[in-house]
Amino acid sequence: MGKRFLLFLVTNIMVMTTIVIVWSLITRFTSVNGTFETGGPGLGIDYASLMIFSLLVGFTGSFISLAMSRWVAKKMMKVKVLDPNGSLSAQERAVVEKVHRFSRAAGLTHMPEVGIYPSAEVNAFATGPSKKRSLVAVSAGLLNTMDEDAVEGVIAHEVAHVANGDMVTMTLLQGIVNTFVVFFSRIAAIIVSRFVRAELQWIVQFAAIIIFQILFSILGSIVVNAYSRHREFHADRGGGDLAGNDKMAHALRSLKAYVDRAKVNDRTDDTAIQTMKINGKGGVMRLFSSHPDLDERIARLEQR
Repeated sequence: MGKRFLLFLVTNIMVMTTIVIVWSLITRFTSVNGTFETGGPGLGIDYASLMIFSLLVGFTGSFISLAMSRWVAKKMMKVKVLDPNGSLSAQERAVVEKVHRFSRAAGLTHMPEVGIYPSAEVNAFATGPSKKRSLVAVSAGLLNTMDEDAVEGVIAHEVAHVANGDMVTMTLLQGIVNTFVVFFSRIAAIIVSRFVRAELQWIVQFAAIIIFQILFSILGSIVVNAYSRHREFHADRGGGDLAGNDKMAHALRSLKAYVDRAKVNDRTDDTAIQTMKINGKGGVMRLFSSHPDLDERIARLEQR
């Protein structure tokens, strides 16, 4: 279930970094200098112009990432999109019917695309730029490992993400984070560039912008991950409403059992590593986890 968030975050960082690199090169060769300076006191930064620039880059990068999300997911995960009107196996037909049944129950007027991707990991994800252009995909490993009730719980959870409009909300939050990332990375880069000779300032500032932007993006992911954990609880409740609390809780217990088996067996293959993404991390690393602890998610469902 962490696939959706990871793909969006990586795409967002790549798009935003590309925009900043291209813009920095353009401003370098079309102006006297490439910084937001007014020649005034202090750092001489035109903060108003820098904030406008940061807003444009931040939200542009975020919305481009959103627009590309479904296409990127299909390509990176090698998703086989299932045509509901085409020739499908019994297993594929069952997945399509489950997604469509829960989508109608959730009030969606446009059915999500449904796909299966070839991986032994026990996982699923939902993505897409809007409720009308969404994708729900499950791994072959999930279908081959979980029983029918658990599969229904997982699919209901993913449909709930689509119905809740989580990708759009995440995009708006990511746009705000991006804005501050661009703003403060440029200020930090300008400060660093003042410690070198004048003829080296531009190249140092250019490199520092990229470094600080990636660093601040990682720190900013703490905020985005905090919201991601919150929306997982919300999607669990939505999945419980669609498939039933018993099936949703059973799905989470099945995931936990799979994670626990991986830990006991000390497996280090892709299956175990990917499954761990579903379960929240402990300690400081919990801040960078997109999903809460499975025990906490199960406990909240049982309290409903």
